[in-house]
Amino acid sequence: MSEAIYIIGLSRLYRTGRRRRVPRAVKHIKEFIKRHTKAEKVILDSSVSKYVFVRGYDKPPRRVAIAVMKLDQEGKVVKASLAVRIPPTPQPEGSIR
Repeated sequence: MSEAIYIIGLSRLYRTGRRRRVPRAVKHIKEFIKRHTKAEKVILDSSVSKYVFVRGYDKPPRRVAIAVMKLDQEGKVVKASLAVRIPPTPQPEGSIR
């Protein structure tokens, strides 16, 4: 099986409304992977969605590194997982999250 790593920029999503950013980020990641791998189906690992939601619903990260692995011989189904594990930033005590 072949594996590739893509760095996907999500900074364009900050031009949209605050409450729409994370759902659009997930859709953007899926469409990016479909476009670059010519796959018909993209399966996102839970680590991707957890990383996108780490700072809240309206502040997705500016970029994300995704490792893509083909699951079948033709490459029609791919699985995407987080390539670089980044621990969440600690919040100062007393801050509202």
